[in-house]
Amino acid sequence: MCPTLLVIERNRVGWAHRICWLESTVISSDPDHTALLGQARKLQAMLESAVDGIITIDGAGIITTVNPAAARLFGYPESEFLGRNVHFLMPEPYHSAHDGYIANYRSTGARKIIGIGREVTGRRQDGSTFPMHLAVSEFEMDGRVHFTGIIHDLSNQKATEQALRHANKMEAMGQLTGGIAHDFNNLLTVIIGNLEMLEAKLTTTGQRELATEALEAADLGARLTARLLAFARRSHLEPEVVNLNDFVLGLTDMLHRTMGSTISLSNALTPRLWSTRIDPSQVESALVNLSVNARDAMPGGGRLIIETSNVTVDAPMSEDLDGLAPGDYVRLSVADTGQGMPPEVRERAFEPFFTTKETGRGTGLGLSMIYGFAKQSGGYATIYSEPGRGTTVNIYLPRHGSAEPQVDAIDNVEPALVGKTILVVEDDPRVRRLTVNRLETLGYATLVAGDAHEALAILSSGAALDLVFTDLVMPGGLSGYELAHRVATQWPDLPVLLTSGYADELVRRDADAISHLKVLSKPYRQADLAKAIADALERD
Repeated sequence: MCPTLLVIERNRVGWAHRICWLESTVISSDPDHTALLGQARKLQAMLESAVDGIITIDGAGIITTVNPAAARLFGYPESEFLGRNVHFLMPEPYHSAHDGYIANYRSTGARKIIGIGREVTGRRQDGSTFPMHLAVSEFEMDGRVHFTGIIHDLSNQKATEQALRHANKMEAMGQLTGGIAHDFNNLLTVIIGNLEMLEAKLTTTGQRELATEALEAADLGARLTARLLAFARRSHLEPEVVNLNDFVLGLTDMLHRTMGSTISLSNALTPRLWSTRIDPSQVESALVNLSVNARDAMPGGGRLIIETSNVTVDAPMSEDLDGLAPGDYVRLSVADTGQGMPPEVRERAFEPFFTTKETGRGTGLGLSMIYGFAKQSGGYATIYSEPGRGTTVNIYLPRHGSAEPQVDAIDNVEPALVGKTILVVEDDPRVRRLTVNRLETLGYATLVAGDAHEALAILSSGAALDLVFTDLVMPGGLSGYELAHRVATQWPDLPVLLTSGYADELVRRDADAISHLKVLSKPYRQADLAKAIADALERD
């Protein structure tokens, strides 16, 4: 076996040449030599076909062998490895310290990696670095120490782990912001409702002006929570089947005025674009936000391109898009030639409240709202950006077959007759009291319940009711959704109106059972409440 080791470790030309040298020394009639040659060929095939890189060095750190996988991994021809110190494959500070590591191990026997293995960093020919797992073993031959390193590239694994961490972080942030927004909406409902009722009783112009300013501030707060809910994928969407080409063309004039004279706006719209079923107001908001961001990134002027395209996502592409389900999508792209983002900014761009703009020039919710809207619509959003090369945001929206756009007709609804009785189901006592006051102001009689169980007891008692007005999220094990389902089953002629700070239940898999029901989003104005009540009663 010794001649095989000598061939493998000492020849510095290449595997094929080493085998040729061995063959020249073999006497074909010698069975031992023939077996030796077969083993050498087998070893050569194993080394050349190995997926991981394999490099051997001598006790001074000089490379003696290298397999094709290692050559491909580091980007050098095999011939450029042989006879060089292995530290040229390492970035600083490992490059300068490596020879000391070997000397320390030879003199003390203290192991840092030999026989253990650990994650280290490699350096390619182009200067780029990559994570790798290095397992080093030691052997002795001809009285000299040699080391074999097996190198496994961790780049894909690290990218997958990073994507998973990012997805988990975004999901956690979505849950947090959604809960906060829901609670704030309850508070704003109380504030807006009481201010409106107070405003009606004020007698002086100054008093009414104060109330009006307070209402305007509350409305601003409501819009802020709406953006938080968009990120959390808990917005109440009102989707329609639309063609994005028509939509973009309809906004072009307005965007031209928004961009100003220093920025050139152009559209690249794909003919025969597939339809998609989305909330038009969310798309409009996304386009405006992206255009304003692009304008701010191009203070000296530049180009803004809005592009549409049909995209079929296959399995490999799905992995790049955070597991987006394979299938047909309509892609809306907004690209600029602005300053671009460094990697650390790009990675956080979709996080709520993250912004690089000056204080007062943005809330940091524009991109996060776009991300949430795309996810809630069954799609995805990505950002591609480099400093000095601009930014492109892609929004993927599911294809909606070949159906023609459908717009729900909104009939003019007459106010409901005074004297009808409404069951108010609300667990928050402040919201419950306010709701009762609002409904009584509109001329309705009311009964109240603190949860779904109490509501069912009232219903079972035979009370004469014309409408159930219930919150969606309630304690006690029964949600507003489940209450609506029971009402539809046991009292099918009794209409139900739902309300919520977020409409999370509407996106559940079984929400189709109540898809015909109206959801009044908190906070709402008195006029919104009046219209929703009247509409629910009329549909009955």
